[in-house]
Amino acid sequence: MKLYSLSILYKGATKANLLKAAYDLSSFSFFQRSSVQEFMTFTSALIVERTTQGSRASVKEQEYLCHVYVRNDNLGAVVIADTEYPQRVCFTLLDKVLEDFSKQVDSIDWPSGSPETINYKALDIHLAKYQNPREADAMTKVQAELDETKIILHNTMESLLERGEKLDDLVAKSEHLGNQSKAFYKTARKQNSCCEIM
Repeated sequence: MKLYSLSILYKGATKANLLKAAYDLSSFSFFQRSSVQEFMTFTSALIVERTTQGSRASVKEQEYLCHVYVRNDNLGAVVIADTEYPQRVCFTLLDKVLEDFSKQVDSIDWPSGSPETINYKALDIHLAKYQNPREADAMTKVQAELDETKIILHNTMESLLERGEKLDDLVAKSEHLGNQSKAFYKTARKQNSCCEIM
């Protein structure tokens, strides 16, 4: 899972204006980085230009997913990630970045601003922090912990079921199972064992 680009743009009447951008191009060769960065900037601007106000979208481009959010005030953000990166976390990041940016940068500077004139330093920090969605996003972290617990429980049940005699002993000794359930278990066990290939 990887984030490559995080951009903030202003959606003008005819074109999108790049205000600030951060990139993590470490997975590309040194000679490819400038071309990749230009392509990501171009793609981000194009997506913001074609996205209606107040909407979110995800656009697939080769092995990348471009997630965009353009607010009603024409402030937009784009994150470019690989296809494995969770979409929900991308939109959480876009919300957070746009909220933070609009508090720090006056809206009068949005239409004419540029990466050189806009004073906003948090974009690189957000891009670095969100590289690991489990650490950056509480919901993803909780979901990962639940998935881990589910796997552990599943493995425990599988290992219990592999020991047939032990399970038979547990069923026979169980106080929680009635005589009818124990009889059903024994019948099912006998029917299943007759069909096993020796």
